[in-house]
Amino acid sequence: MPTLVLLALAGFGAQLVDGALGMGYGVTSTTLLLIAGLSPAAASASVHFAKIGTALASGYAHWRFGNVDWKLVGRLGVPGAIGAMLGALLLSLLSARAAAPLMAGLLIAIGAFILIKYAVRPPREATARTSPHGRRFLTPLGFVGGFVDATGGGGWGPVSTASLLTAGRIAPRTVIGSVSTSEFLVTVAASLGFVIGLGHAGIDWLAVAALLVGGMLAAPLAAWLVTRLPAAVLGTAVGGLIVLTNARTMFAAVGVSGTPRLVAYAVIAMVWLVLVGMAVRRVRAARRSEPADEPAVEELSSVRRNSAD
Repeated sequence: MPTLVLLALAGFGAQLVDGALGMGYGVTSTTLLLIAGLSPAAASASVHFAKIGTALASGYAHWRFGNVDWKLVGRLGVPGAIGAMLGALLLSLLSARAAAPLMAGLLIAIGAFILIKYAVRPPREATARTSPHGRRFLTPLGFVGGFVDATGGGGWGPVSTASLLTAGRIAPRTVIGSVSTSEFLVTVAASLGFVIGLGHAGIDWLAVAALLVGGMLAAPLAAWLVTRLPAAVLGTAVGGLIVLTNARTMFAAVGVSGTPRLVAYAVIAMVWLVLVGMAVRRVRAARRSEPADEPAVEELSSVRRNSAD
């Protein structure tokens, strides 16, 4: 029973991160499950099936809070589902471990770009609530994101959210809400592919249920947080998460461990916090200047009226 409670808390924390930042459920929940004592195989299988329910709950919550562009969901999610199905089937025969460091390096570069971009100079176009992108951009993006998610045990959010935020043409809340909603299609397709290719071996259904309960409880809170966080802060948070989570894969690939690894994590986290602080200060300064301008305009109008009298 204590283990199930811990798994439910893991699902809650993972979905809170994923629903608020558009990525991180697979990495977060798998890490927490391994800490809880599950084997890597059981953790991976449990996470994939639990994501079906949590992605559905997250999509519904984001829709209720107005964070979803349904055209973007369709154009991104359908090719994503195809890529996920293909990736899951291929994974039963092939190993994608050799590509992990390359993908991690690419995502670290993308994450660093987003992190700096939103902390220093957020894009002006980041308020658009509908996607201006066509199928020529979204179809390959969705396919690659789905394929990476299935073959790498996660990656739909980092690939899709990171690419859309890098383009800087859609509000972060819409990117995150739409990517989270389309993840349901990708997860269903990936899970079906795993069942066809590998069967039901290694799936801990009690762990799936615990993760699902925790994730569904966190989904509305995460969707609400997206509507409250400013675009600059949200984009900076997403960029830092991409860098931090993919640094883990990169360190494992090059054999960095022990104290050097902890120091590197600390440096990354420190830089991330500094940039998030810069974004917060920028937002606060902008908000302080807005109310200050209104009385000045009002006072000027009053002076003009008195002069006219």
